[in-house]
Amino acid sequence: MVSPNIPPGAGASARATSSLAPIADVVIRFAGNSQDGIQAVGGFLARLAGRSDQEVMTYMTIPSTISGGPSIFQVRIGSGEILSAGDRADLLVAFYQHSYESHRASLRPGGVLLYDSAHVTPNPDDKEITAVAVPMTAATIEAVGGSSKEKGKNIYVLGLLARMFDLDVTKLTQLIKERFGGKNEDIVRNALLAFDAGYAYPAEHLSHCLFRLEKPVPVAGGRPQVTTDGNTALTLGLLAAGVRHGAGYPITPWSSIMETLRTELPKYGGLFVQCEDEIAAASTALGFSYCGHLAVTGSSGPGLSLKMEALGWATMAEMPLIVVNVQRGGPSTGMPTNIEQSDLLQAIYGSHGDTPRVVLAPKNVEDCFYIALEAARIAREFSTPVIILTDQALATRIEAFDEPDLPKLMVDLKPDLAPRGATYKPYPLDEVRRHAPPGSVMGSGKYPTVSGLEHDELGHPSANPAMHMKMTAKRREKIKSVAATLPAPELFGDQSGDVLLIGWGCTYGPIREALGRLRGAGATVGHLQLRHIHPLDHGLEEIFARYQHILVVEINDEGLYGFGQLATLLRARYCIPSIGSITKTDGLTYKVSEIVERVAKKISLADPAAGMRKQSVLAMPVRN
Repeated sequence: MVSPNIPPGAGASARATSSLAPIADVVIRFAGNSQDGIQAVGGFLARLAGRSDQEVMTYMTIPSTISGGPSIFQVRIGSGEILSAGDRADLLVAFYQHSYESHRASLRPGGVLLYDSAHVTPNPDDKEITAVAVPMTAATIEAVGGSSKEKGKNIYVLGLLARMFDLDVTKLTQLIKERFGGKNEDIVRNALLAFDAGYAYPAEHLSHCLFRLEKPVPVAGGRPQVTTDGNTALTLGLLAAGVRHGAGYPITPWSSIMETLRTELPKYGGLFVQCEDEIAAASTALGFSYCGHLAVTGSSGPGLSLKMEALGWATMAEMPLIVVNVQRGGPSTGMPTNIEQSDLLQAIYGSHGDTPRVVLAPKNVEDCFYIALEAARIAREFSTPVIILTDQALATRIEAFDEPDLPKLMVDLKPDLAPRGATYKPYPLDEVRRHAPPGSVMGSGKYPTVSGLEHDELGHPSANPAMHMKMTAKRREKIKSVAATLPAPELFGDQSGDVLLIGWGCTYGPIREALGRLRGAGATVGHLQLRHIHPLDHGLEEIFARYQHILVVEINDEGLYGFGQLATLLRARYCIPSIGSITKTDGLTYKVSEIVERVAKKISLADPAAGMRKQSVLAMPVRN
């Protein structure tokens, strides 16, 4: 929480005098159990921010067991640019004793602890924070009555927060009605009763923690905002890109994409098939592609492993296909509800034999929409499989962004059944050619054979050694030619200097915030977020040459040789010894402070003269 009058490290007494002072942003962490609806109340706040033209970003952890367990939902709302969900919370809402004990350390000095007095007993000697006891359970039961017991205490807390931060009650009430409108009328009534009771909590008990979020400055001619999560944004991007057919099998955290496609594709004259397993799903999607449609399949890491044989066929047959991999912790079943970026090398090099294909990675929730458009363009133009590597953080995170200009972006794809000329070859060695679906008239009278066997230019099976070498080179060069169609990489920060930070996927926001903190300490730092992982953008080598240290920030293991997966790929491609790694495997997104500390350590170890700058960086105050 940042106020123009009160520094982030200020104590509770200073904050008590600022009840009406505007604040630029706030980080709220809800800690309870997965059955308490904390994701719902966090989602209400996120969507309120979107409807109020504010910036927002969320972060959540949920248990992977059916029985549930401890869970958190963190939301950061503000009027300025918000790139991460915040390192430490300004307000911790603790529903139980274990919630308080597990997450007290996440609350910054001077922050506020809001706890359920029926279930939590905080440390009375903890003077770094302001602790506010609220009878959440009892007050909810009193407000709702009947047999609902404490159901609805999350909505009671939402009303309480609306009072604390002077939130728009009308919009929140409308959001509640929309959320529960399809259910029994009693549920809507009880939710509103709980919300009103929380909002009516006596102000004298909140005198130390009443704030007002700064109002954003309206942008003239700006587009309306969309507030959604990454999986939804990606799904809508697929629809806009003209994808009308697909197949899949449920797995966390891909399943919500599959469920949405299953309900939405029929509205556009399409079809989504839930298959009996991942192999069948990939094969069914390829059947749609063979018929001339642009199809999609998807999964998480374990499912991508099972799809590999079919993806090898897609490479050999040169079929357009989009494959979504929402990465999670591994290997094997691993950590289904935690974050990891450990499927990169599988996406690029999986399958037996040489199977060159395109791999893309969105950088934030908004980019999940646009990366789907990019994947569709490449798959169609180059008749090739394209893998989108998103991750659990982007899948579940909620952000607000400008509504896409759909009339300009929507694509209506139809199978291209136009007659092919007498000289048509489906697999020419000297050019990229789109797949000709069955039903296309061949002027030569020679119809292509499509299979996983090596073939000649007409698609007829061939075991000729020279032909295999030529076709292998053709498939390789086709993917290399994709790079010529890619936009120039966007370089943030200093254009040359001490350190270049490189990231992919959900690391984008924390790296950008770390960039600002490092530059504020006097270091010259740039940042590249790679969206096109394979093939890589042109011009990277020239950018790398301008920095003393190149550090790749990713959420995977350093491996046997001390480098993360993207760092390993870049070192192999460019043979630059200064490319190093910052990795972790705790299943959590990066904190800004983690990146800053690791960079400072790397600089110090590599350059003893930089030790003074390292201390300067680490001494900087920790903000949200």
